[in-house]
Amino acid sequence: MAGATVSVEVVSMDSRNSTYDVLVIGGGAAGLSAGLVLGRSRRRTLIVDAGEPRNAPAAHMQGYLSRDGMPPVEFLAVGRREVEAYGVEFAHDRVTAVRPDGSGRFEADLAGGRSVHARRVVLATGLVDALPDVAGVAERWGRDVLHCPYCHGWEVRDQPFGVIASPVTGIHQALLVTQWSKDVTLFAHTAGELSAEDREKLAVAGVTVVEGEVAGLDVVDDRLAGVRLADGRVVPRSVLFVEAGAVPRNEPAAQLGAAIQDTPFGPYPSVDPVGRTSVPGVWAVGNAAGPKVQVINAAAAGYQAGLMINNELVLADIDEGVAARRREDDMNPSRV
Repeated sequence: MAGATVSVEVVSMDSRNSTYDVLVIGGGAAGLSAGLVLGRSRRRTLIVDAGEPRNAPAAHMQGYLSRDGMPPVEFLAVGRREVEAYGVEFAHDRVTAVRPDGSGRFEADLAGGRSVHARRVVLATGLVDALPDVAGVAERWGRDVLHCPYCHGWEVRDQPFGVIASPVTGIHQALLVTQWSKDVTLFAHTAGELSAEDREKLAVAGVTVVEGEVAGLDVVDDRLAGVRLADGRVVPRSVLFVEAGAVPRNEPAAQLGAAIQDTPFGPYPSVDPVGRTSVPGVWAVGNAAGPKVQVINAAAAGYQAGLMINNELVLADIDEGVAARRREDDMNPSRV
């Protein structure tokens, strides 16, 4: 989710030495996890984070083993302290440009005026949620206007649910949330005419369909009380699920020349199973690589990328050393 700015503790940095093994752009779960592995691998690593986590509006995060129910801000703060303990540096800043430097490495400009060089780059830039243009939705986002039943369904179970039909995924969300409540109403809104098959599935699932465009929300005592239609009708609901459009932060990937693929949820960098992009030395992890990545999956992807990057750098250094040794042997045959 997009939203509130989260402060980031800045670790002092030697501005005279701005060359790193790895530059991580983004300090959410994916970026921090990559940083943790790289720090423990004794890699000089810089994490640049603007402090704009997607899940900031949520009071708690769920589904992360041992951290279930933990506030996202607290989760990130604990993670930063753990990563910092291994010598990883943080910059509360924004990368304005990143590019190959012509030598197989990369150069990045920071908004604060600093330039840094790195052998590898991890894109953990995440995405921004684009909410339906319905009055009140943005204000209630992460509270009683939700998008993911796996993230929030348990907490709102058995309450009257509303679902705004999505032009992308149609009725799927309405069918899914019936696992958490048997009182579900689908608002057709502007998604278009429902097929006979869709209506049959909704009827079997016990979902009520309300035609007409949604105009706004009714809120009483700072709680959602109902969904208001353009014709003036108000349907009492305590929870509203919406499909948030994902807007990936693709600028760094595009600047680096990474291949971008179109998906039903927007354009994302093409990556292999371990997060490598089409640009050698550049990884994309977490929501930078796709919209449907939960916190625990993002952390796993960051861990995997950190491990693979360290492996790659170890072998690259050895290969470079072998090549240098052979050059010396060619220049000094008597050594052989």
